[in-house]
Amino acid sequence: MLNALNPLSKLAVCAIWLAASVLIFDAWFQIAAILLVWLVLIVFQRTSPLVLLALMVPFCLFGLGFLTTSVLFRQESDFAVQVASETPFGSRAFSAGVNLFLRAIACGMISTFFALTTDPGAFVRALMAYAKLPPRIGYSLFAVMQLVPDLAAEAQQMRFARAMKSGRAPRRIPGPFEAVSLVIPLLAFGIRRAGRTAIAMEARGLATGTPRTLTNVPKFSVRDAAFVAIALAILGSLTVATGR
Repeated sequence: MLNALNPLSKLAVCAIWLAASVLIFDAWFQIAAILLVWLVLIVFQRTSPLVLLALMVPFCLFGLGFLTTSVLFRQESDFAVQVASETPFGSRAFSAGVNLFLRAIACGMISTFFALTTDPGAFVRALMAYAKLPPRIGYSLFAVMQLVPDLAAEAQQMRFARAMKSGRAPRRIPGPFEAVSLVIPLLAFGIRRAGRTAIAMEARGLATGTPRTLTNVPKFSVRDAAFVAIALAILGSLTVATGR
């Protein structure tokens, strides 16, 4: 259901929600935003809660930095202290840190919503069709999308070749020395692919600036209007509720 929406509709909604999470310095608003996006991804996208927890680990570590800085070093801003003094989380320093911690997770959850519900290829095509993204940049992004899995496959082949040569089964997760030894070969593989991609793009006339035909461009529909209206209505309700 969410995958069928136009990527630009989801981008606009996520941008508005991110701006609200940054500007509204209220812990209850951040908690409500986190739980709401969490439930939407689990119910409508069928995303595993464990996957969401794993994706939130970097944002939790980032928010933990705000929390420890606020509590241990007392480096919170005046605005954060002023707002934190009105919230029931204990001391002003701890309350300000909790607000910053929750804001980092809320922003991460909203970003995760867009990433999990949007096809990268459809997003690039929508940008090229509606936002006038230059074809050279668009097709470069398509090339990168193909390069990333190819790099992983190339690294796996190198590991299998080395395991066959040494007569030992490859480890499931490469060790630090093995990972470092793969950097130079993968860098050479990436440089060769980049050169071939540049030649292919120039051969297709991407440097001339002539208009091009796009296929499989995501269309706007009634579902996009309903999604934007519901998302903005929920955001307005949360803003009013937390403001009170």
